Amino acid sequence: MRIILLGPPGAGKGTQAKMIVKDFQIKQLSTGDLLRENRKQGTDLGKEAQKFMDAGDLVPDSVILGMVAEEFKKPELEPGYILDGFPRTCPQADGLDQLLKDQNLNLDHVLVLEVPDSELVRRLTARRSCSECGHIYNLVFNPPQKDGICDHDGSPLIHRSDDTEATVVNRLAVYKKQTEPLIDHYDPQGLVRHIDGTGNVQDIYNRILAVLK
Repeated sequence: MRIILLGPPGAGKGTQAKMIVKDFQIKQLSTGDLLRENRKQGTDLGKEAQKFMDAGDLVPDSVILGMVAEEFKKPELEPGYILDGFPRTCPQADGLDQLLKDQNLNLDHVLVLEVPDSELVRRLTARRSCSECGHIYNLVFNPPQKDGICDHDGSPLIHRSDDTEATVVNRLAVYKKQTEPLIDHYDPQGLVRHIDGTGNVQDIYNRILAVLK
């Protein structure tokens, strides 16, 4: 099964992707993880991406496509995968279409998590992430066991510069301009499944399961 998971920042894509991966035994391919790994390893792609992330901008298509193309070479992705945070733009979608065509593969579902802007701002400004492993917490509905400390490795949590209200509002505007058009890109292919992304995590996941099963 090959799935794309779309939705604005703060829609809960990463959380839902992990649950899908567990139940369907496919790999999660997150551009956030790819970016962190490339930055950690100091690759040329990672260094290039960092410049744009520091400015609060989206990483260019060519950089993201380069990282994804490298991942697609790995044999563990053969049973299937869920793409979380990719593609973000129509040129990225075109690039993905070509990558899949080269492998004689097709997508099965494009899940679109839909959440009101006001709720997204509330969620994102309460977000904290581990300075080492990158694990994300939310002070509203998923706080760490100890204030300011990661449950997994004890590292300090940080309030990322892209989780302030002004930056969040800008990120949502960028999503509407650059990523929402992907719905129109995939809709003619009959792949788009609209999912209500409000409520608790399990309720949202149950809606996804109803589509996937």
